[in-house]
Amino acid sequence: MFKKLMVSAAMAATMWFGGAAAADPLVSVDWVKQNAGKPGVVMIDLRPTPDYLRGHVPGAVTTNYGKDGWRAPNSAKTPDMFPEDTGKLAGLIGSLGIDNATHVVLLPPGANSSDMGMGTRIYWTFKVLGHDNVSILNGGMMAYAKDKANALEPGQVTPAAKAFNVNLRKDMLVSRDDMKKALDAGTLLVDSRTEDQYVGINRHPIAKSSGTIPGAKNLPQSWLTENGGGMFRGKDQIEALHKVAGVTTSGPQIAFCNTGHWASIGWFAASEILGNKQAKLYDGSMVEWTADPAMPMEQKVKF
Repeated sequence: MFKKLMVSAAMAATMWFGGAAAADPLVSVDWVKQNAGKPGVVMIDLRPTPDYLRGHVPGAVTTNYGKDGWRAPNSAKTPDMFPEDTGKLAGLIGSLGIDNATHVVLLPPGANSSDMGMGTRIYWTFKVLGHDNVSILNGGMMAYAKDKANALEPGQVTPAAKAFNVNLRKDMLVSRDDMKKALDAGTLLVDSRTEDQYVGINRHPIAKSSGTIPGAKNLPQSWLTENGGGMFRGKDQIEALHKVAGVTTSGPQIAFCNTGHWASIGWFAASEILGNKQAKLYDGSMVEWTADPAMPMEQKVKF
């Protein structure tokens, strides 16, 4: 009996202090309040710097999703890809006070579903780097700040740098060639963009052509949060939406969008909320795919 109690206590301590077993994909505002500033937990605020400086979760550090190197052009100059220089990325992570034992908690702005994509894309990046101990605040900072009683700390937090080592999971990365092979093999492809982009009415300004990859199903990322806001829907609702879109909740599938931002939301819902570990993300997405005119496209609406 005593041994069982000791094991239970050890497991509880691991969960409390952010050990590997604690990394639920989504954490609540209450969890953030209880764990802010605790050893082994680093919270990363993804809002614009002025908002962060006005007031943030006590102890939270800040990073710029678009400028600090979480996404970078590859050697072919495709923008917003998983960085080829993982050493530089590891340096960025270490500069935030994160090592391989740290529980990373991402705090997106949370105003809408696309905001949450900052969290899901960086979350995916940590997973590719071999770091499983990462979570996202469901609802983002909008959910946290909704209760005026929740503490906000002004100013900048500058942590002591730590060493972060990369354990790259190459199997999580999908190249354009991989995507073409998946298409030829009949693998389920999931377009996370808006319906107007999916059918070919509008397109991303950098994409070379409109439409989608032939045979892809359309599951817009905005469906996956409540009213398109910052709060992810529950598992049952997400399963129902997959069914409506004709997307299975198990088996191989690859999410894509324009630059891998919206698709990271679709991947997160499939892989982390529904638990389909065969779901993958194509970060090159339509910008990389359409850069090669030999890649097939399907336009459901033609002008």
